[in-house]
Amino acid sequence: MFDLTGKTALVTGSSRGLGMGIAIALAKAGADIIINYNNSENRAVEVKKQIEETGKKARIIKADVSDEAQVLHMFSQIDKLDILVNNAGTSQDKDIFDIELSDWDRIIKTNLTSGFLCSKAAMKIMREQNHGRIIFISSIVGERGALFGHIHYAATKSGQLGIMKTLARTGAQYNITVNAIAPGIIETELLYETHGKDGVRKLGESILMGLGRVEDIGAAAVYLASDEARYVTGATLDVNGGANIL
Repeated sequence: MFDLTGKTALVTGSSRGLGMGIAIALAKAGADIIINYNNSENRAVEVKKQIEETGKKARIIKADVSDEAQVLHMFSQIDKLDILVNNAGTSQDKDIFDIELSDWDRIIKTNLTSGFLCSKAAMKIMREQNHGRIIFISSIVGERGALFGHIHYAATKSGQLGIMKTLARTGAQYNITVNAIAPGIIETELLYETHGKDGVRKLGESILMGLGRVEDIGAAAVYLASDEARYVTGATLDVNGGANIL
């Protein structure tokens, strides 16, 4: 089950954090991986090594996926694409009183515009193949809002769900499924950067099953990318350790 042998996957923002975990999980399931990064070249090289150790092929493409010209250049280098994971994203620890318009625009472009641009380019390839899987990495905050601050981040994660459901309707006739994963509090570098050690500890204590791991999200991505999920589209898979039922 969940065999991705012969498939090619592009994971945006896959040089670290959730993206890295997803890329490695897809490779372990049999997929060849296109690693996308913008700033962390050394980390991307390390991810490539880890993927190649699984016996799968990996290549690296540098691109700012919030920039249309760079997205088009990246996709000009891709002939075959079976799986797109729209993972690239960031956050910022500010509330409505401190966020500047420039902060808002940056987070919207990084988290939301990137998914639009990459999905548009990917769906053109997948339409010709009459097959494809697109997965958005949203968040629990896209469903219930952020607890404190992070309004621009919450807006993008809700927006991803709207894009996902709309593209699911568009893609169905071309055998393209479009789904989302909504992680809860996952232990990543970004989490510590935005919340600090004490904040992360408190978050973990507030969740029934504690903090999640990147492997939990990778496993969900493997399922949605697989043939076993052929009849799943327009869905959001919650992976949050019970946070939604508190």
